[in-house]
Amino acid sequence: MSVVEIDLAPGADRVAVVTVNDPERRNALTPPMIDALVAAFDQLESDGGIGAVVITGAPPAFCAGADLSHLGASPSEAGLRGIYEGFLRVGRSPLPTIAAVNGAAVGAGMNLALCCDLRLAGRRAKFDTRFLQLGLHPGGGHTWMMRRIMGPEATAAAVLFGEVLDGAEAERAGLVWRCVDDDGLLPAALEMAAAARPRQADQGHHRRDGRCRLPRRRRDRRARSAGVVDGPAGVRRPPRRDTRQDQLPLI
Repeated sequence: MSVVEIDLAPGADRVAVVTVNDPERRNALTPPMIDALVAAFDQLESDGGIGAVVITGAPPAFCAGADLSHLGASPSEAGLRGIYEGFLRVGRSPLPTIAAVNGAAVGAGMNLALCCDLRLAGRRAKFDTRFLQLGLHPGGGHTWMMRRIMGPEATAAAVLFGEVLDGAEAERAGLVWRCVDDDGLLPAALEMAAAARPRQADQGHHRRDGRCRLPRRRRDRRARSAGVVDGPAGVRRPPRRDTRQDQLPLI
């Protein structure tokens, strides 16, 4: 049994479904799973016919966070960055990505959903940052991504004050695009992903805006000229606005 499974959606839509598949550990991020996630996206991006990816978890959870047991009592920076790579690799993908959150998304498991372009939630979904409650730093760009998606107040409620959101509450807070019935979650995600698929996905890689990717040097020059820089989570973001009221004391 693979800890990360890749399936193609039925029909000719060329949408891939990536399932983190370790239900006994509630799909916690382990080194083998992280390696498999990276390999899965390398494989999907090398296939010019894949137009979009849906990420979900084997029931009953989406992803219960990172398994830190292999890091010992004092996790090193290198060890933590290895864990971050599991979800940051998703965030770097040029393919449109949808997280179909079908259960608990905890800590780094939330980061896996946050790194996707869009999130759909089932009614039994649970979004629980839990970092501070466990005495851990909310790393991997967690608060930056949350604040960008749902704003500073909702981020403070979740991160500082430990609010746990179910699917319906996550929709109201703007964390997910839509909350749907649990049995309709994957079909809804596949329908949206099919709409993102380029009409001629076999003609090279495509960006999330549907345009063909530029060679790296040209992309870098164009990004610098547009003032685009890398965000703290390794994903692209616009330059920080110089507005003091926008600053939230979360790292």
